[in-house]
Amino acid sequence: MTGASQRDLSILLSQRGGAVPRYTSYPTAPHFEAGLGPQMQDALFGSLDDATPVSVYLHIPFCDRLCWFCGCNTKHTLKYKPVHTYVEALLAEIAALGDRLGFRPVAGQIHFGGGSPSILSAEDMGRLGAALRRSFHVTEQTEISVEIDPSDVTEDTLAGLHELGVTRASVGVQDFDPLVQKAINRPQSFEQTRDVIAAMRAAGVGSVNIDALYGLPLQTRARLMRTIEQVISLQPDRIALFGYAHVPWVKKHQKMIKDEHLPDMHERFQQALAAGAALVAAGYDAIGIDHFARPEDGLAVAARTGHLRRNFQGYTTDQCRALIPLGASSIGAFDGGYVQNIVATGQYQDAVHAARSTASKGYRMSEDDRIRAHMIERLMCDFRIGFEALEARFGAAAEPYINEALAIAEADEDFICGADIDGFFVPEDARPFARLVAARFDAHLHGSDFRYSKAV
Repeated sequence: MTGASQRDLSILLSQRGGAVPRYTSYPTAPHFEAGLGPQMQDALFGSLDDATPVSVYLHIPFCDRLCWFCGCNTKHTLKYKPVHTYVEALLAEIAALGDRLGFRPVAGQIHFGGGSPSILSAEDMGRLGAALRRSFHVTEQTEISVEIDPSDVTEDTLAGLHELGVTRASVGVQDFDPLVQKAINRPQSFEQTRDVIAAMRAAGVGSVNIDALYGLPLQTRARLMRTIEQVISLQPDRIALFGYAHVPWVKKHQKMIKDEHLPDMHERFQQALAAGAALVAAGYDAIGIDHFARPEDGLAVAARTGHLRRNFQGYTTDQCRALIPLGASSIGAFDGGYVQNIVATGQYQDAVHAARSTASKGYRMSEDDRIRAHMIERLMCDFRIGFEALEARFGAAAEPYINEALAIAEADEDFICGADIDGFFVPEDARPFARLVAARFDAHLHGSDFRYSKAV
């Protein structure tokens, strides 16, 4: 099979450029079952031991400004009291987990997401860090990462990041153009961002990521490329270049963004291609569908060696078999399935203080789910499913899935996938459509009423 030409991809964009999951999990979160959370939480905790490293995700669902593009579970607050009250519940949840387990699991990675975790005071960062170290074995090898809104960062914040032992900071940029920023309600100057990154590096944060978006309202290729040039000048170790997910039926505040201000699918596609090409030309390795990293960065090394993973935070080097969720709406994962904590902050806090399960939804993985999850993850990470590796992992159970992959490749009329003697693959020039290819292996997608963001 020969790869699709740019003209073919443009036609494909018109005909197939629909909405599919981002596949940060399989099955995706809309398929989690209400009420199953406590059972899956029990199963997750029961799968842990004191020798196998785990990942920990803490959700901080607060921001002091509401960005209209945001798709996260977050709450707007101009007062710190609700944040402090929430931290008290989070501390209680961490302590309860430690008491329940009776041992301290090794923490391979700890990630603070949001919302804006940088809204936390230095005192509360220190308290959370101490609580984590009481319930988990945090070593010099533990990666501790925090999502940063530069508008939050003060000297107090920097002191808190140092106290927490942060090794990686993920800085939200989105776009530096003032017109685009106004359209998404996120004013943030290049100078402010530059100074915050310099201050964090001086405070001992060893690695910096930057998040940028394409497909934003009033964004053009020229405006995006100016932002990309500025991002490159900040010399981040990693860059996440996401497509804006416009889902106003889920996130009501996105209705503040006018549909007529959004670029059409062809402009979005060209924005993604142009920005990606500029990052590669600047010396970054392309990772998966939307990440870029310096060649010496661990993410690039993982991609080259076949160890790249994908989870709810996107592409990762995380090799831990279990992800422990802490905080409202946080999602955990392990071999047996998924568990999601109560989404509503108040209800989550009530559950913690009443010593009830914080879990709400869950999903129990079948053997079919596990095999498809592995295939989709490898497609999203490597753009290939190796048949020999699939058989080595799943034995004879892999055969019907190999046959399914061969049938999908044979039936493909879009030139976005193929098969050879070694496996199933996505050609290099069709990689922007990897989500569409992955969707062909999604047994839960067809007949579902759930609506997703654009595939490209």
